[in-house]
Amino acid sequence: MDQALGGVFLIVVMLALLAGGVWVAFSLLGVAWLAFALFTSAPILKVLPTTVWSIAASWPLTALPLFIWMGEILFRTRLAADMFRGLEPWLTRLPGRHLHVNVLACGIFAAVCGSSAATAATIGRMTLSELETRGYNRRLSLGSLAASGSLGMLIPPSIVMIVYGITAEVSIARLFIAGVIPGLVLMALFMSYIMLWSVAHPSAHRSDDKRFTWRESFIASRSLMPILLLIVAVIGSIYGGIATPTEAAVVGVVGSLAIAYATGGLTRRSFIESLTATTRTSCMIMFILVAAAFLTAAMGFLGTPKQMGAWISAMKLGPYELIAILIMFYIVLGCFLDGISMIVLTMAVVVPAVQAVGIDLVWFGIFVVIVIEMSQITPPVGFNLFVVQSLTGTDIIEVARASMPFFLLMIVLVVLITVFPEIVTFLPRTMTHG
Repeated sequence: MDQALGGVFLIVVMLALLAGGVWVAFSLLGVAWLAFALFTSAPILKVLPTTVWSIAASWPLTALPLFIWMGEILFRTRLAADMFRGLEPWLTRLPGRHLHVNVLACGIFAAVCGSSAATAATIGRMTLSELETRGYNRRLSLGSLAASGSLGMLIPPSIVMIVYGITAEVSIARLFIAGVIPGLVLMALFMSYIMLWSVAHPSAHRSDDKRFTWRESFIASRSLMPILLLIVAVIGSIYGGIATPTEAAVVGVVGSLAIAYATGGLTRRSFIESLTATTRTSCMIMFILVAAAFLTAAMGFLGTPKQMGAWISAMKLGPYELIAILIMFYIVLGCFLDGISMIVLTMAVVVPAVQAVGIDLVWFGIFVVIVIEMSQITPPVGFNLFVVQSLTGTDIIEVARASMPFFLLMIVLVVLITVFPEIVTFLPRTMTHG
């Protein structure tokens, strides 16, 4: 069989397996095995263990379970309640008032968690009932939480960024730093929309006359200090060149254990639960990564990445045309797969195409993360939609509708970083030259 037809056949087999509900890792392994057996003479039983070892022995990968554990520890503390108390006094002066807690609290928690679903679940448990009690618009409450929860992917440390860095062979430290400004810009876009909507619909919120003095505001801010110090320790150590992402993850774990102990959230039960959840999540991601690496090896033997790069070059697509195509591609893919699966499934083919048109891989990593964020709030498998649904019992279609304005704002961010790539590249360039 011709290799081009073989590639189409393998894609059809993979789609059939995924549509049939087969686990992503098993689908990848099965397709890779078929590729080796049908289209190459390579020794499968030698390639497989070599591939597994190359991934398992990757030092940057050790940061992954550590950051997951850090998030799991903090997930079991009263961090969300402390953040609400610390942020509330400052937000009563803004149109939309307490609705901004969803955005800011998710942004802060994202900086020490790295998981979109965990961010949305943790913050949502604290804010949704409070916002409903205060009479805020329900649709805006649900939409802002579902969308802001996805900040866990963009604001470092991000689990998705670690996976992208490993699969695309890009510096994880540079990716972390590159995500800071886009993350802040996205938070600003979300808050701006909430303010504009609140000004346009002043009667939609119940009047809340509670005001805080400056002294009360500063006193309340003390509850934010532990988490802010942890953020500075983790991100600052990477940006300052003091620690690698893996070493910073160790700092994060130690810091999160200290916070949990100080706030009374560290018990024998919570410690064991955090370890169990971390092991489960890490093994799942590791299984997918190993399977994807095996498929990537199969594609390498088939020459698919090289053919893809040549095909893109022959089409003479410019960077903007390719980005437009990839936006649609990832949005459609995000309707059926989670973010990590999207990355490991596509990088072997997409990276050569991106390099063929001269797109910086660090910039592209942030672009991919933003588009994957969109998939978190698009049905039928938008994980943040399920989180908000489980917290409120609201129909998932209603949650998706509530999230649509924020989905459009993510598209605005993609346009901004495309027109002004310095939004992404400025800090990594500064780190490199510093």
